Amino acid sequence: MPRKRSEMLTEGEQRLMEVIWTRGGATVSEVLDALPERERPAFNSVQTMLRIMERKGYLRHEERGRAFIYHAKVERDDAARAAVQSVMKRFFHNSAGLLAVRLLENEELSDDDLTQMRRLIDEATQC
Repeated sequence: MPRKRSEMLTEGEQRLMEVIWTRGGATVSEVLDALPERERPAFNSVQTMLRIMERKGYLRHEERGRAFIYHAKVERDDAARAAVQSVMKRFFHNSAGLLAVRLLENEELSDDDLTQMRRLIDEATQC
């Protein structure tokens, strides 16, 4: 049975999106050249992944000569928000509180992170 296609960015797709978010737009060759050599996939693989990401709604392209220039349709923050919501729904019964508790229990948070979380909690409880 084939694996269900993910509407979320896979790890590999996110690496490609990071290039496009940083550059503002890129051809397949430009994306490929921006990747570290040790984890650089084949040209055809990158081309296929960009087309899949376009079908998922993350990218759009424009034609320039024979090349396609890919541009992000989704901002980095929006993709991150959707990924967090997906994790929260799948693992934490759609509860932001359970997710926050898990982070506090299992992660080494910096003083700055804790200060920001306290500020956000204070703001949320004042509403």
